[in-house]
Amino acid sequence: MTAALRKFATQADPRVLEEVRAIAAREGKQLQAVIDEALRDFIDKRKRGKPRPEVLTALGESLAEYDALYRALAK
Repeated sequence: MTAALRKFATQADPRVLEEVRAIAAREGKQLQAVIDEALRDFIDKRKRGKPRPEVLTALGESLAEYDALYRALAK
């Protein structure tokens, strides 16, 4: 089951919009589907820019446990 869609309005550079329309036509997709995919990719890209919480936790634990070793190696 897919989520209900919600309409929104925005503006785009005409050249960018034309490229997106061309991609949709080439791939046999609706413009809406291509824009949805682009938005999902954008969100994923932004999320990957930040470390996952479990990675930060592991880093903190490692620093606490091996602080002396890391300091010695840094010399």
